[in-house]
Amino acid sequence: MADMVALRAWARYSLVLLLGVLGLTLGGCQAPTRTQAALQITLVADGQTRSLEVPAGATVRQALAQAGIEVGPLDRVTPPEYTLLTDGDTITVVRVEEAFETQEEVIPFERQTLRNEGLPEGETRLVQRGVNGRQEVTYRLVYEDGQLVARQPVKVTVLEEPVPEIVMVGARATFVPRPLPGRLAYLAGGNAWLMETATDRRRPVVVTGDLDGRVFRLAYDGSRLLFTRRSDQEGVLNTLWVARLDTDPVTLIDLGIANVVHFADFSPRNPRYVAASTVEPRDAPPGWQANNDLLAVVVSPGGTVLEPKVLLEPNAGGVYGWWGNDFAWRPDVQGLAVARPDGVGYVDLTPEEPTLTMWLPFTPYQTRSDWAWVPGVGWSPDGQVLFAVTHGWPGQTSGDEAAPQFHLVAYLTAWDQTVVLAEDVGMFAYPVPSPWQEAPDGAPTYQIAYLQALTPRQSELSRYRLVVMDRDGSDARALFPQDANLGLEPQRVHWSPAPMPDSGHWALAVLYEGDLYLVDATTGEAQPLTGDGQVVAVDWK
Repeated sequence: MADMVALRAWARYSLVLLLGVLGLTLGGCQAPTRTQAALQITLVADGQTRSLEVPAGATVRQALAQAGIEVGPLDRVTPPEYTLLTDGDTITVVRVEEAFETQEEVIPFERQTLRNEGLPEGETRLVQRGVNGRQEVTYRLVYEDGQLVARQPVKVTVLEEPVPEIVMVGARATFVPRPLPGRLAYLAGGNAWLMETATDRRRPVVVTGDLDGRVFRLAYDGSRLLFTRRSDQEGVLNTLWVARLDTDPVTLIDLGIANVVHFADFSPRNPRYVAASTVEPRDAPPGWQANNDLLAVVVSPGGTVLEPKVLLEPNAGGVYGWWGNDFAWRPDVQGLAVARPDGVGYVDLTPEEPTLTMWLPFTPYQTRSDWAWVPGVGWSPDGQVLFAVTHGWPGQTSGDEAAPQFHLVAYLTAWDQTVVLAEDVGMFAYPVPSPWQEAPDGAPTYQIAYLQALTPRQSELSRYRLVVMDRDGSDARALFPQDANLGLEPQRVHWSPAPMPDSGHWALAVLYEGDLYLVDATTGEAQPLTGDGQVVAVDWK
C-alpha cells in the first residue's frame, strides 16, 4: 500500500516537470508582442483646424465619429468617408445648405421689324407698342460654409405674357414699273397683295396675317381669290376662304370647308364654283391622314355658301395614299386630273356618278420618310393633252421604288398614248402649259414651262432651273437663273394671261430667294417685282 502511494506521488511530480519543460520550449518560439502605432491627422471642419490622433486602420468616418463631427446629407467630405487613413492625412468637411426663394421678374418685350412694300424704303411706322411681361421665378440657393456658391432657377411661372413691339419698315424698292396684263396676286407675310394694270400699282387685299399658303388661287377672270387660313381651333389645320376682289372693301367669304392641304381651285368656267379635297388631322407625322375626296361648293350671287356636294367619296388614294392626292381641273370642266403617288388618273364628272380611271400608272417613289412624292400635272389649253412627271417609265409599276429617275411625259387623251418629252427632269419638275399663243405661221400653239433639276439623280435636295420648250418637247431653253450654279426652290410657275404690253413677249411669274420675279419667256430677262424676301405663293390670271 505504501508502495502504491509512493508511485502515484512520483507520477504527479514527473508530469509537472514535463509540463514545465514544454512551457519553456513553446515560450521560446512565440513572436514578441508590439503595440499598434497611432496616426496623426488634421481635421478641418466648422471653421476650425485641429490635430487628431486615431488608431491605425481607421476610416474617415471613424475619425469623424471619434471627433464628434456629424455629417449632414448635403455636406461634402474630402476624402470620402470610406477611405482608410494614413499618417499625415487631412480631412475636410464642407457644410452645404440649400434654400429656395421666389421673386417676380420682368420679361422684356421683343422688338420685331417687318419689311413692308406698302411703305417707301426707309420709312418706319410703329404698328404695335411693346409691353413687358411678368414671371415668377423660384431659385435654388446653395451655400458652402455659409457662402453662396450657386443660384439656379428651378421653376418659372409666367404671370403675364409680353407683347412684342412691331415696327414696319418700308421696303418699296425703286423698280422700273411695267404694264401688266390681268391681275397678279402674291402672298407675303401672311397677307395677300394684288398687282393690276402695272407693277407699281399694288394693294393689300387680305391683311389678316394668317394665310398659310396651302391654297392660293385666282379665279379665271381674276375677280376672286381662293386661300386657306391657319386655325387655332382644336383639330382644325386651316379653313378655306374666298375674297371677292370686285367689291370695295374686299369681301371675305368662309366656305365652311376645313383641313385643306393639297388641293382647292375655282372652276375654269365659274368663279362661284370651287372644288376641294380634305384631310383628317393626326398627331403623328405628317400631321394628317388624307381623305382623297373631292368636294364641290357653290357660292350664290348673293354670297350665300350652299351645302358642299361630294364629287368623289373618301378613298385609300392608292399606294402611300395617306399623304394625299392632288387634282387639276380640265379646261372644259368635264373632269379633273388626279395625281397620286402611284400614278396619274382622271375623275370624269360627266356621268351621274363621277368615275375615277387611272391613265398613267407607275412605280411609286419610296421617300423613306414621313412624306410621299406626288407628281406635278398640267393640262393643255384645249384639254386634249395632260402633261405629267412619272417615276421611271410610264406604265411600269414593278420598278425600283428608290430609283431616282423622273421623266416629263405627255398623255394624249384621245389616243390613250404617252410620249416622253424630257428625261431625268427631277421629281419637282411641275410642267405648266401656257395659254394659247400664235406661232410664226399664225397657227395657234402653246409652250411648256417646267423646272429642270440641277442634279437630277438627287432631285429631292436639288435646286432647279426654269426651262421653256415647245409642246412637242423641241427647242428647250433654260431661262432662269442664267447662272447655271444657282437655282430655284421647287415651285409651280405661272404664265402671264397675255403677252406683256410693252414687249409683246409672254412672261412667267417665278419666286426666287423669297421675291417675285418676271421672266421673259423669249429672252430670259428677269425683273424683280418685290424686295422684302417674304413672298411664298403667287397666281396670275
